[in-house]
Amino acid sequence: MITENDISALFKEQLDMIRDDGIRDMVVKAWQLGCTRGGWKSLDDLLKMPFTLLTETHGVNFVEHTIAVTEGARGLALAQVKAYGKMPYSVDMDRLIAGGLLHDVGKLLEIEPDGAGGYRKSRSGKCMRHPISGTVIAAEAGLPDEYLNMIACHAKEGEGRPQVVETILIHQADFATFDPLVQKSKGLLIE
Repeated sequence: MITENDISALFKEQLDMIRDDGIRDMVVKAWQLGCTRGGWKSLDDLLKMPFTLLTETHGVNFVEHTIAVTEGARGLALAQVKAYGKMPYSVDMDRLIAGGLLHDVGKLLEIEPDGAGGYRKSRSGKCMRHPISGTVIAAEAGLPDEYLNMIACHAKEGEGRPQVVETILIHQADFATFDPLVQKSKGLLIE
């Protein structure tokens, strides 16, 4: 069983950036709930999980993707803070880091081992995409609505919907990690 201590160690660097202890604890709780409900029994299993079934991941796993999106969204926010003479909106860094860590937490329910060394969409994943299941998990962990917005609206489900600014930054970082792999898989990435 994957414990809250396991999750805390796995994402220690990013979790340490969240100043609000309560939010940090809720993020860890959401991840642990997702692991339990998704049937993920060990960190080794979790570290083998691909972050998507939609394209070849070229070895990028779910945890690496989660960290890259979190750090990428943070980098986008810090670049704006540094470059803009006056920020036209504020970015809540606790919310941004937490949202980056949680944006795909629903994939813990959406993806499962196929029993033959690969992965497939689970029954839960066939019933609802990860932005929906992830929002449910995060709500159960006690996270406020603005945090739920980042999970629910980070992908196509959020198109045209009101979003907190952190959702937009996470969306951009998410697709910046996904689109190059799609292009590479199609032979369209100029390297």
